[in-house]
This record gives sequence, structure tokens and C-alpha cells, in this order.
Amino acid sequence: MTYHIDELGAHVSASGGVDQAPGRAHDIDATVLQLFTKQPSRWAESVIDEATADAFKAARAEHGITVAGAHDSYLINLSSPDRRLWRMSQRSFEAELARCALLELDFLVTHPGNATDKDAQAGLERNARGVTESLEAVDGRTKVLLELTAGSGTSVGATFENLQSIIEMIPSEQRHRVGICFDTCHAFSAGYDLVDDYEGVWAAFDDVIGLDRLGLIHMNDSQHAFDSRKDRHEAIGEGSLGLEPFRRIVLDDRLTSVPKILETPKGDDGENADIRNLTLLRTLRIEG
Repeated sequence: MTYHIDELGAHVSASGGVDQAPGRAHDIDATVLQLFTKQPSRWAESVIDEATADAFKAARAEHGITVAGAHDSYLINLSSPDRRLWRMSQRSFEAELARCALLELDFLVTHPGNATDKDAQAGLERNARGVTESLEAVDGRTKVLLELTAGSGTSVGATFENLQSIIEMIPSEQRHRVGICFDTCHAFSAGYDLVDDYEGVWAAFDDVIGLDRLGLIHMNDSQHAFDSRKDRHEAIGEGSLGLEPFRRIVLDDRLTSVPKILETPKGDDGENADIRNLTLLRTLRIEG
């Protein structure tokens, strides 16, 4: 899959229908977007009809959106030891994937979840099973991207080894449909030092997982210190990472074709906050 040279975008609102999202990406001068296909804090599943799907695809073409994907519900926990919650999560994730397939989205980002029994290995196995069942049930072009987590509490997926373990437990028939979403805030909070060991972080990623698995970068600064295990995003350059790691990312030839999505706070500024952050990233690239 080849991406537009300006691979920068943002998570945009799907208020009023998913077909409104491409226009909102266009309004912030982005050709890359991420959205929610349902309300992320509710179990209720939304139904996207063919007319809405067609309208989304038409709007995507009209506005020149080169990469479009979704983030799954915050309630989904495919690492849960609770059988009822796990099955609810798997069914919800499968429904997410089905909506993505209908919309012909490029990716679906998912957090690996929490092993609340404190058995991380079992949690990773449960996650792999949930992803596998969903991929087997839903065909389509959409890739599942496992997101690196900040490592708070009982969450799994805060190490490259964790993520690679999940991938390896997914059967080879489906493994090509799985990749990684690297979140800069999460990585820094989890102990990957993008500030003082930028090259070391990417060397480790390539060694453990492989850069060919990198499907998306969430471009977020962090409100908390290095190795804090806390997940709180900040505007680019205004947090503990500062500007330099983002400068290096947008100038890194290895990452040129990897789409990069803002999930930075919008506050009361809405789309203007996204415009400021995207402009800053583009300026970093131009200035070199």
C-alpha cells in the first residue's frame, strides 16, 4: 500500500454520520483520517447501511483521502479473564471490523486490553484468540493494528515483545492482516526513550517486530514523564517529549510511507487545534 507523501492526519469526528468525516479531514487540510464507527464508550452497536457506506466512499474520493481507518471501542477488552466480558468484547470487535470492511477502511486500531487476573501471558493468548476469531469471521481489506500501550495497571501490550507474541499466536492464514500502531506518548510512558535514544527505540522495534509491520503512528506528546506508565496526551512540543522526536519522525526515511495520526487534545479550539499541530509537524519537515 502506497501513501501520499503528506501522510499526516488526525482523528476526526463522525458526528452526524461517518460520511461526514472525510469533509472534516479536508477542513484541516489532511488526506489521512481516523474515526470512531460507533460511540466508543457504549456497548450498543451502530448499524451502517449501504447508502451511508456509499456516501462515505464518495466523500473519501471527493476529498482525496488516501488513508482512512478507525479506532475500536474503549470498552473492548480481549485480554479479559472474565468469560462474559471477553465474549462481549469479541463480538463488539467483530462488529467493529465488519463496519470497517463495509466502509473499506484501511485499518482498525485496537488496544490489547487488560489481564485483570494479572496473568499477562494468558491475557496475550486471549487477545490473540479474540482477534483471530474476528478476522476469520470478517473478510476485507482492513488491517487490525495492535496499539502499543502505556503499561498502566494490568494492561498488556506495553512492550514490543508483547505485541509480537500476539502476532505469533495468530494463525498464518490471518497474520498478514495484522500490524502495529505505534503511539509516541504510550511508547515514552512505557519506557521507550524517543528523546535520548531515538535510534535505539526503532532498532529494537525492527529487531523484535519488524518495520514492515508498522501500519500507523499516533503522533502525541505526553503530559507525563518518561517511563511514567501514564497515558495522557499533549499537543505536539508542549509535553515531555518536546519537538525533537517529532522532527526526527517526520524526517525519517524509514517512516515516510507510514500514516501519522494526531490524537492530541482539541480543547475548546476543535479543528483549529488540529490545524496548529499539523502545521507545526509540516514546518518541522520543511525546516529539517
